[in-house]
Amino acid sequence: RNTKAHGILKVLDILNIPIEDSYAFGDGLNDLEMIKYAGHGIAMKNAVKELKEVADAVIGHVDENGLEEYLKRIY
Repeated sequence: RNTKAHGILKVLDILNIPIEDSYAFGDGLNDLEMIKYAGHGIAMKNAVKELKEVADAVIGHVDENGLEEYLKRIY
C-alpha cells in the first residue's frame, strides 16, 4: 500500500533517521495518516478540522508563508 506515511517511513529507513526526528506538514484529509506517523505532525492554519485535531501543532496559513516562518523558528 502506497501512502504518504509509507513514503516517509521508507525515506527515514533509507536515510537512517529516527522517526522522532521527522516532520510532516499537511492541510488535507489525505495527509491524516502521515501527520499521525511523523515524529512531529504539523497542520497548516488552512487545514481541515480533522487534521488540526491530531496534529502536534498548527502553524500559519499556507498563503501567508506559514511553513517558511515555522522553519525559520525551529532552525
